[in-house]
Amino acid sequence: MAGKRMTRRRLLTSAAGLGAGLTVPTALWAGGADEAVPQDAAEARQRLLEGNKRFVAGESTHAHASKEWRKRLTAGQKPFATILGCSDSRVPVELVFDQGFGDLFVIRIAGNVISADVLGSLQYAEHHLHVPLLVVLGHEGCGAVTAALDAKFKRASEPERIEALVRMIEPGLKDIDANLSPERQVSAAVKANVRWSMSELAELPDVKLALKDRRFEMIGAVYELATGKASVLP
Repeated sequence: MAGKRMTRRRLLTSAAGLGAGLTVPTALWAGGADEAVPQDAAEARQRLLEGNKRFVAGESTHAHASKEWRKRLTAGQKPFATILGCSDSRVPVELVFDQGFGDLFVIRIAGNVISADVLGSLQYAEHHLHVPLLVVLGHEGCGAVTAALDAKFKRASEPERIEALVRMIEPGLKDIDANLSPERQVSAAVKANVRWSMSELAELPDVKLALKDRRFEMIGAVYELATGKASVLP
């Protein structure tokens, strides 16, 4: 590609304003008669945890999926949480949290990394949709994180575009112990990668201001493949 090489910092900085100028129809949220609409980050987090608890127990309600509900959403959207998750087919976000149409603003990308298009989508959710909660969701056995570990400790190589993805993850794995077993390495690296994505976001000026002004809150979580549980990181 002609021109200067796009550095990681330039990519993050240039993407920070991607949401400008976009509009979305405004509409009153039409929640179910038997549930309160989350009004802030704390209530949104509780709604997610309750939904995940139902999912783990095999008691999902599959709410907000009816023909009537979908018709209401033609007027606009008002999701109560944004989820930045991995593209892995084993982690379907709405199912994991037992939510339906219009409930979540979902961004999925391998390794839940912070790229330019991800930043634009996140800014849209905060600036135009006023979503109060952002969850960075990693998961056990993440292939992108495993590839980054292999590159770090085994000098493994990948095709060009996968290498670019791996390079986004590697800085967050600098403290991973080379002496850990492979299973413990991946587990530690998945958590480290979630925290790395969160730290990258928190360093952006507009995100710093939004967090300071409490326009939204950000938490990290890791999904367990076998149990279905999404555990919030301390």
